Amino acid sequence: MNTASPIIAIQALGFPWPTLDPFLFCVYHQDDYPPGDEAQGVPIAALKGRALGNDFAPKDGWRMYHGQHVPGFPRHPHRGFETVTLVRQGFVDHSDSMGATARFGQGDVQWMTAGRGVEHCEMFPLRQGTRPNPGELFQLWLNLPAAHKLAEPHFSMLWAHTIPRRRFVCAQGGETEVTLVAGALDGTHPPAPPPDSWAADARSDLAIWTLRMTPNARWTLPAAPAGVHRAIYSFSEGAAVQIAGHALHQPACVQLEAQAEVVLVNCGSSDAEFLYLQGRPIAEPVVQYGPFVMNNAAEIQQALHDYRNGLFGQWPWPSDAPVHPPQQERFARHADGRQEAPPTSP
Repeated sequence: MNTASPIIAIQALGFPWPTLDPFLFCVYHQDDYPPGDEAQGVPIAALKGRALGNDFAPKDGWRMYHGQHVPGFPRHPHRGFETVTLVRQGFVDHSDSMGATARFGQGDVQWMTAGRGVEHCEMFPLRQGTRPNPGELFQLWLNLPAAHKLAEPHFSMLWAHTIPRRRFVCAQGGETEVTLVAGALDGTHPPAPPPDSWAADARSDLAIWTLRMTPNARWTLPAAPAGVHRAIYSFSEGAAVQIAGHALHQPACVQLEAQAEVVLVNCGSSDAEFLYLQGRPIAEPVVQYGPFVMNNAAEIQQALHDYRNGLFGQWPWPSDAPVHPPQQERFARHADGRQEAPPTSP
């Protein structure tokens, strides 16, 4: 790029999306599921021709992922990092080997510290039996520093009503809405991350924001401290946007210099949306083997040994892909028995 530009690099978006330390992984799921059957799954007739158990082809506008009947990700392990799941449409049913369980969606965020090891499942129940079940979510993998890789597993629920949104109106009348999952903006602070998260360390300068810009909106992304990694993802199909004066007409990841303000403009006739990720790199060795992320090969071997020997907790659920009843509203029950729920459904 031009040396005067704050843009370091531009990459087209695929599946998953590119990330920078301290983020390990970013995926955007958008699925237009059909009406569900009595078990909140896809009707059997609609499953014909799919590679059930490993269905990542967007046939008919949706995927089953690793689900056989209900879409989603049945029982699987993690160690050494965190998952941050932002559910924009639809629902996720979570169950884990600590005995915790939840149903969340419609703007909620689950932030899970896998730490020393946990098994969990993430299923996408199709609660509506007479109309489509659109699903849309981001899942981020956020690394843990070596000192916290074996932390006690934990998850926090950031219910939609607790997540702040800031609105800015430009001189042309366009509006930008910024939703703050992590990282403060102009004195507005989101809920606290889990205690062992890199985001809980003041040195991390970590931010997870989503932005929605109406046509003609113009907004300036503030500068970040020196040494911070940051990227903005323009993901609206057909959007026409400018980032630091560079026109984009296709979904893309734009890596940005830390200490520069960056002007964003929606030049199109429909809303444009962005995901913004920022954080100081942990700058430690990363060795990954599937769902295990450690600092060296010996720690990966230890993770495999511990998992095979049942040290990731005991699975208390009747199947590897449990879902809650259709009438169950959003809630969470933690491993210590504590229960919580949002006051009302959006």
